[in-house]
Amino acid sequence: MMPGMMRTLRIKGFSATGQPISTPTTKFGGQPVWLAGPQWPISAAWDRPMRFVGQIELGPVLAAAGHGKVAYVFVTHADHEENFFDPDIIDPDGGENAVIVQPGGDYAGPVRPLASGPGLYDGDGSAVEFTVDLRPVDEPGSMTDEEPEALSSSDRDRYVELVDGDKIGGTPLFFQGDEWPDGGPWRLLLQLDSNWVPFHLNLGASPRMFAFVSEDGTQGRLLVQDS
Repeated sequence: MMPGMMRTLRIKGFSATGQPISTPTTKFGGQPVWLAGPQWPISAAWDRPMRFVGQIELGPVLAAAGHGKVAYVFVTHADHEENFFDPDIIDPDGGENAVIVQPGGDYAGPVRPLASGPGLYDGDGSAVEFTVDLRPVDEPGSMTDEEPEALSSSDRDRYVELVDGDKIGGTPLFFQGDEWPDGGPWRLLLQLDSNWVPFHLNLGASPRMFAFVSEDGTQGRLLVQDS
């Protein structure tokens, strides 16, 4: 039997913005709209500002614990046509990615009070910014690595179908083992297949990004699984 259902927000599409977004709403690209002052994370190995991926309102993910809070997602990433990739980007504790929560968040890595920094770009290197079309749906809760084996093949296929895809909140669909970050307890913040988005985000060959936020809305973690 599959676990009980929970609400998630499916990302059904990305819409390019005609002008910069200046409110703390969910978006990808552009510049972060800080709630408590700039807190730009710095790469541990390279002493360079990480690239801003996007910001996500935490209310839909954490309910009351996330009210009025935003999580900001960053990764160490090359500039356009720069030959650079740090493999530690996949590690939640490798110092090459960050999920920063404001207000009241707790991030232990190095930061700088930068008013602006590197953001997302498209195939020709132009800066981009997107809102997202979010659709609320219900999906089953998390299962351990072993639990799907007890399901019929049709139920396993249905489970994968229900939890697959780009989304905010819900159940992570790991494909390299049950890889929740240490600490927690965690809630899924973002699941994103970065090879199929309208911006350039090099996280590996066939990567899936998972960002998480603590249930008390104070910390975040990010990891990448890559086939």
